[in-house]
Amino acid sequence: MADDLKLSDFTGGEKFHLALLHTRMAKRGLAGPTVYIDDLKNKVKRIEKRALKRKNGTK
Repeated sequence: MADDLKLSDFTGGEKFHLALLHTRMAKRGLAGPTVYIDDLKNKVKRIEKRALKRKNGTK
């Protein structure tokens, strides 16, 4: 998570989506170190960026 975000800064849907994405990353990680998970990491970053924008009041 970004440094200045708290769990309370996310909506319920975002929390659920983050949990699913982290579960999928863990599942792929069990397959081995060469499995590509950057697509899931990018989705997490987008959700964090959206929450940060909402917290700071920017568009």
